[in-house]
Amino acid sequence: MSFPKPPYHEMEEFINRQQKLKDLQSLNIEPYPHKFSPSISCKDLYDKYLDEQDIGHSDDAAEGKTPSFKLAGRLVLFRAMGKNAFAHIQDSTGRMQIMLNRNLTSLEGYEKKQETDPAPLKIIEKKFDLGDIIGVEGNLFRTQKGELTLFVKKAHLLCKVLLPLPDKHSGLADKGQRYRKRWLDLIVNPESKNVLVKRSTIIKLVRHYFEKKGFIEVETPILQNSYGGAQAKPFTTHLHALHQDMFLRISLEIPLKKLIVGGLDRIFEIGKVFRNEGLDRTHNPEFTLLEAYAAYLDYNDLMELIENLYEHIALTLFQSTKISIDGHTIDVKAPWPRITMIDSLKKFASIDINKLSDEEIKEKLLYESKIDPKSVKKTTRGALIAEMFEEFVEDKLIQPCHIIDHPIETTPLCKPHRKEEDRKKGLVERFESFILGGELVNAYSELNDPILQRDLLEQQAQKRLEGDEEANPLDEEFIEAICQGMPPTAGLGIGLDRLIMFFTKAETIKDVIYFPLLKPEE
Repeated sequence: MSFPKPPYHEMEEFINRQQKLKDLQSLNIEPYPHKFSPSISCKDLYDKYLDEQDIGHSDDAAEGKTPSFKLAGRLVLFRAMGKNAFAHIQDSTGRMQIMLNRNLTSLEGYEKKQETDPAPLKIIEKKFDLGDIIGVEGNLFRTQKGELTLFVKKAHLLCKVLLPLPDKHSGLADKGQRYRKRWLDLIVNPESKNVLVKRSTIIKLVRHYFEKKGFIEVETPILQNSYGGAQAKPFTTHLHALHQDMFLRISLEIPLKKLIVGGLDRIFEIGKVFRNEGLDRTHNPEFTLLEAYAAYLDYNDLMELIENLYEHIALTLFQSTKISIDGHTIDVKAPWPRITMIDSLKKFASIDINKLSDEEIKEKLLYESKIDPKSVKKTTRGALIAEMFEEFVEDKLIQPCHIIDHPIETTPLCKPHRKEEDRKKGLVERFESFILGGELVNAYSELNDPILQRDLLEQQAQKRLEGDEEANPLDEEFIEAICQGMPPTAGLGIGLDRLIMFFTKAETIKDVIYFPLLKPEE
């Protein structure tokens, strides 16, 4: 069977590079060798000799009187200058200038057999291309202008590249192409690479923070027989071995609580979750979530835990708790203000919810917001209050704060408020943390009353039967676990992609995910 060739096969550049590949092979130069071992990175070499001026000049390097090193990287600049050529190679840490010489630079695999054969430098100049990955061995020196340079005694072709890099002037300007072809984005846009490298640093800081607080890291299944722990529409799949439909998890909560029942008192998991929802600046259907649960704590303890986490990350990254972003100076220093959801409506929207009937709330939502009218026709008072908060308050929460004491309708897994007057109002011990108008943390004192738990989950299951695609099914196994005893527990969820957005000052979640979800290219 003959498969169609992609469009780039017709590109002149691709055809030319294929010919160069054949020419190099005819000269006994292996274009894809198995191994090359650099002795140092570009950045480490540069940093090591940055302040050392008396290294030597090119003549000293040519005679081997200066320190020798092996570097590897992508060829990103090449200038032929008579008997010498200057080039830049780029590895994962940065760039380094190299110099190749017509008489003293050899090329791995190539032997000049007669006088008319081209010098290795001429082959490099004519048959190597920008983007090729090379290895070099040589001696360090400073040019007359003071630039650190490696005098190359031996060059190695490590990977002959058949497609060109983006134009150095226009770069990879189209954001869709940057996200879709992330490998090119990382090569030509140092700022993109810095953000994604910082992502790894931040996740490491988060992980170590929880470990120091006595939490152990666990792993739970991604494929689940049932789903729960959040209000979201799941992705479904089919397991042929057992002839049954399964779900990609929408949350980490349910299995982690089963481990709390089992006696693991402080646990956390960092993993992918999947929600079949829309895409926007802060949402990607596949995202990285941290959930942590601690026996014998409550939601007040978790507020302190979160504040100290953000302060710790800020101090580590910036040596300050103040971060300038989007025209604001955000101070994450603990403690953060705590305000109830109902009081936040008064403070930020001048709405006294206690003075409004359900119909008046619906009317306000319909005529003073952009909310879908269908979503307010049949709903409870608590759900209406939560809608009011989302519409009229969230975007005003610029400085860090905790919004506490939510209506019970917002979650079936949270403990009713300990204060009788608040419990009678239908409030639960839940908080969400906000910065720059966006939710970063969701946490609560966990419900461990099996009778009430069943009642609330049955209400969720009924909503699902009535067509609510985000309501949870009744999970009998989870209720059974709660019946066998879960101690007083507090739990939290942190969308790590949004946390990373904040600390890297990213405009969109796509900037902090290596491969965000995109429509297939035509």
